[in-house]
Amino acid sequence: MNRVLIGVRGLEDQQAAQQVLSALRRVDGVQSANPADRSQIEVTYDTSKLTVMDLIRVVREQGYLAGML
Repeated sequence: MNRVLIGVRGLEDQQAAQQVLSALRRVDGVQSANPADRSQIEVTYDTSKLTVMDLIRVVREQGYLAGML
């Protein structure tokens, strides 16, 4: 398992954050996804199934700008 911090723009409210966290948690290979602060999400994932870009893509598909920190 690997851990990464993903920076996300636009997570001003709780509903937006829950939407993104829920989408990440549904991905096969994601062990956990938790808010690190208002603009960061900490994701623990299986590197044999996912890359950081896969995780960023999931966030972007939810309509938010994202990148690795």
